Amino acid sequence: MSDSGDSPRTLADVVADTAPADLVEDGFLTVVGAIASGARRVSDLTRRAALAGMLGDIGEINVQGEIVQVLDAAGTDAFVSSLRDCGAVAALACEELEEAVFVSDRADHPYLVLFDPVDGSSNIDVAVTIGSIFAVYRRSDDAPVTDASLLRPGREQCAAVYVVYGSSTVLVVATEGRVDGFTLDPASSEFLHSHEQIRIPSQCAAYSVNEGNQGNWHPEMQAAVADLRADYGLRYVGSLVADFHRDLLKGGIFLYPGDVKSSAGKLRLGYEANPLCYVAEQAGGAGSTGSERILDVQPEILHQRTPLIVGNADVVERVVAKLAE
Repeated sequence: MSDSGDSPRTLADVVADTAPADLVEDGFLTVVGAIASGARRVSDLTRRAALAGMLGDIGEINVQGEIVQVLDAAGTDAFVSSLRDCGAVAALACEELEEAVFVSDRADHPYLVLFDPVDGSSNIDVAVTIGSIFAVYRRSDDAPVTDASLLRPGREQCAAVYVVYGSSTVLVVATEGRVDGFTLDPASSEFLHSHEQIRIPSQCAAYSVNEGNQGNWHPEMQAAVADLRADYGLRYVGSLVADFHRDLLKGGIFLYPGDVKSSAGKLRLGYEANPLCYVAEQAGGAGSTGSERILDVQPEILHQRTPLIVGNADVVERVVAKLAE
């Protein structure tokens, strides 16, 4: 899947050549570069976690009601700084921050970014794969940016990015009709083109869900997962980006349903479900709440939660049909 020839192309070169021209003209490469800069910092901290004091939590609870890990705080600082200072982002919102960060209303700051700085951060203590997730929007007009400006359905994204910090650090960029992956080269600190025009394989290889929660699932979801279990093997890391990345490259479906304890689901619509479903759709897959296309959901609040089913389009449709029976 990598570039042919002796020298893989850099992230900046590939995005400049493949992203829609209007995005490139309006500074999209600057936004991607800011994400890559933050990702290098998080990757370095992840590699040296125990040595850099990145294990454990800071003893605080975030707006999501979750314990803030040391790496959550460091990742938030890294990405807020790089995106705020890049000169192209008007406003950004982060899973770890209760309120959005407003940067500039100037017309030369055309982008809005919503992100989860460190997805699965509790896994860092045991060296399990974690990630970062970004939804990128164009401003709809030159009016002053407000909280309402960030409440956009996922179908209006102009791009989405996620980063996997595992055995290697891989950054995946999706724009309209195209998904590409870039691997961080430790020697040069460059993200180099390693996965060209990613498409979800036509055959679903596995399903990913926390079977330990099945006692809380509604009967329809129990039946839908039993249907998957009959045809596919279970592969579950317990880190959203890790499970999604495997399913994107190998074929599969990821489920995090609502249940009797959390009817609205637990994953965040703006920072997790929307960007990953955008990636999936550009690669030929699909994403659903179980009753509605994720990208069609109109968010009502910044930190809104949602059920999530994402992966091979035909298998997502199979689950949705089963839920409707």
